[in-house]
Amino acid sequence: MVRRIRQTALDASVAVVLVVVEGLRTPGALGWISAAVLCAPLLARRCRPNAVLAGVVLLGAGAVVAGVADEIAAVVIALAVHPAARTISALVGALAGIAAAGLLVVAVPGLPLVAPQAGAESFETTPITVFAFNAVLISGSWALGRLVRARREQAAQLVELRERQAATEERLRIARDVHDVVGHSLGVIAMKAAVANHLVDSHPAAGREALGTIERVSREALDEIRAVLGALRDRPEEVEFDRLVADVRSAGVDVVLDRADLSAVPQDVRSSAHRIAQEALTNVLRHAGATRCSLGLAVVPGALSVSVVDDGNGTGTATPGHGLRGMRERVALHGGTISAGPEPGGGFAVRARLPFAEASDG
Repeated sequence: MVRRIRQTALDASVAVVLVVVEGLRTPGALGWISAAVLCAPLLARRCRPNAVLAGVVLLGAGAVVAGVADEIAAVVIALAVHPAARTISALVGALAGIAAAGLLVVAVPGLPLVAPQAGAESFETTPITVFAFNAVLISGSWALGRLVRARREQAAQLVELRERQAATEERLRIARDVHDVVGHSLGVIAMKAAVANHLVDSHPAAGREALGTIERVSREALDEIRAVLGALRDRPEEVEFDRLVADVRSAGVDVVLDRADLSAVPQDVRSSAHRIAQEALTNVLRHAGATRCSLGLAVVPGALSVSVVDDGNGTGTATPGHGLRGMRERVALHGGTISAGPEPGGGFAVRARLPFAEASDG
């Protein structure tokens, strides 16, 4: 939206400059009025490129036949053909309109309606030179538009490929996490089960202790697997963030959630944001000794910002363990940035920025 407003403001500035130039060049109100009518459609050239091009070609041809504002007609058509440069038909139509108007001026006596100023080039005096100038200007703008569109399409393809790669690497990351959790937990459970089996009769207390360890490790493994697989569930991330906050609150930490509308954020970026928030909040519970924490999710131009700030002792994730390393890996998948460290006034903060491609303006 901001980009569209800036583009419209730029088009309006160009249109005003052209109107002023033509108004100062042509005596009387006719120059101002004709230039304003010809330039006005430029304000919509980006959102309605084909319609604006068709209208501008007709107005430009009329300006050539009438002999008013004909010198800026080529400039206006060139500006209109730039965003409409999807096919060769846009170029052909623009050149055909100017050529038809020029032929009409040459072939029909009494045209243009307003005689050109002395010494000025026009279709009436130098038709070949004027048409060549128009053709070069309009064709150059069309070719530049094609080049810009091709580069944008290539950039969009690269972004899509990068998002697919990020999603694939995230799945591999989840698979590694599941493997580690299951492998470690089952190893502990198997060992403790063997101990309990041998000691349950001769040493009941030791057997019960082993069974208690099995229960604890099993619950922890289930919790970790649920966390790892959370990004693969079909439920919206908004629900996942709410559940994540509720879990931390139930552990005794007051969490304030400040969440923006995430509907415009791609699925893989939201999933990575959820995992980053989950890791950061888990570290708040394990290391920070905090009583209050804030989770912020903000959508800024081209990126999703995630922040977790607590009022603990400032040691949160300062040690580069698995949690911080996992967050950095997820941020790196999207080419983003992350910072983690003590706050000046106390507490600890994790702030991440996950870039993503915004929807095309067309």
